[in-house]
Amino acid sequence: MTERIDISSITPEGYRKVINLDGYAGQNVENPLRDLVNLRASQLNGCTFCVDMHSVDLQAAGVPLRKIFSVITWRESAWFTAREKIALELTEEITRIQGGVPDELWDRAHAEFGERGLADLVLAISTINVWNRIAISTRMLPPELEPALS
Repeated sequence: MTERIDISSITPEGYRKVINLDGYAGQNVENPLRDLVNLRASQLNGCTFCVDMHSVDLQAAGVPLRKIFSVITWRESAWFTAREKIALELTEEITRIQGGVPDELWDRAHAEFGERGLADLVLAISTINVWNRIAISTRMLPPELEPALS
C-alpha cells in the first residue's frame, strides 16, 4: 500500500488549519489523557498511522505498556482512572456518533471536566477523528514502515 496524496503539500493552508486545531487541543487537554483519547478513537476508526503515533507518544511519556495495550479494553481494566474512563467513553460515543452522546454521559463528563474542559475535550476528540479520516483516506503510513515498503 502506498500513500495516495500528500495533503500537506497540495493544500498547505487547509492542512495548517487542522494542525492549529490540534495544537489548541494539545495545549488545553492534559496528557496522557489526550493521547489515550487519540489512541482509542484511532483504534475505533482503524487508523494505523495514528494508532502507531499515539502508542509511541504514550510510551515516550512513560505510560506503562500494559496500560497502552489495555486502551482497547479500558472498561474492564484497572489501569484507568475514573476521569480517563469518562473521557474514553465520551471518545467512543463521539467517534461512533450514531444517536449523539447520551445525556447521562454528558452530565458525568460535565461534572468531571467542567464546561470549558468538556468543550476542549470535545474539540480534541473531534480533531483526532479529522486526522483519522485524513490518514485513512490518503493511506498515510507510520514513518518506520515507509522505507520497508519502498
